[in-house]
Amino acid sequence: MGDNRFEPAYLKLHQNGELKRRGQELWEIMKECRLCPRECKKDRFKGIKGDCHSDYRLKISAFHPHFGEERPLVGQGGSGTIFLSNCSLKCVYCINWEISQGGAGKHRSLEEMAGMMLELQRIGCHNINLVTPTHYLPHILLALDIAASRGLRLPVVYNTHGWEKEEILKYLDGVVDIYLPDFKYWNPSVASRLSSGARTYPEVARKAMLEMNRQVGVARPAANGLMYRGLMIRHLVLPNRLAGSREILTWIAENLPKDTYINLMSQYQPVYRAREFPQIARSITRSEYREVVEHARSLGLTNLDVQGYWW
Repeated sequence: MGDNRFEPAYLKLHQNGELKRRGQELWEIMKECRLCPRECKKDRFKGIKGDCHSDYRLKISAFHPHFGEERPLVGQGGSGTIFLSNCSLKCVYCINWEISQGGAGKHRSLEEMAGMMLELQRIGCHNINLVTPTHYLPHILLALDIAASRGLRLPVVYNTHGWEKEEILKYLDGVVDIYLPDFKYWNPSVASRLSSGARTYPEVARKAMLEMNRQVGVARPAANGLMYRGLMIRHLVLPNRLAGSREILTWIAENLPKDTYINLMSQYQPVYRAREFPQIARSITRSEYREVVEHARSLGLTNLDVQGYWW
């Protein structure tokens, strides 16, 4: 099932001590936390929770093989998903709100997280898929360093909402194999309204996509159908053109390679607090989704993951 020639990006940094050094440097940032674009500057070591609702303790909701991700990540053995508790973006329509905003999960040690990674590898998962990771980035790098010393060799997937600081992403250069970001909004006022004041989302996300692409390039499956490296962008189509899908896709076509992997997602549902916002209080229609797909194809984007039923 795997590719015996594959060597994960983080292995060299583990061997020369750089992976641990970066983790320790990020750990210090939590004393006046600036890991995410909110830059709340809370001292998480004093037990003060940042805007992400996390203190210095690692909190994990669950870990298991996940078969609902993109096909090149799932394969036969599943994507080895670790769901991290809490989130900095706090979308009003989050499908995993119990974890991201309700804080569901248990506090875990770095050793325990490393053990989770190794267990996912042992049972045949194809990657380590870190969901909503940034507020625990120091813990992740240090746990990854421990796991690498004990034989972890799976690619790391950085599964993020896309609101990522460019300077923090640079710590992940040579660590992450596959970036899996959302590109949620084009309009700052929409981002602010639907994601708890995250007005900078469009600008920050654009810079993040460029940096991710610089680090890992275009995502192309190997001969066995599995993904080992590259940028895989997700875009969730919202009702009433609220996400700015056409503008986002136009920007991608003009600023990234035309064969950039893009998953055009049709599964929006008005969950959590969505019904408080009339414009997103319903599912999308087939015509709304079709319009986005047709626009993407008209731009010459060639590597589209299209939801077949809707198309």
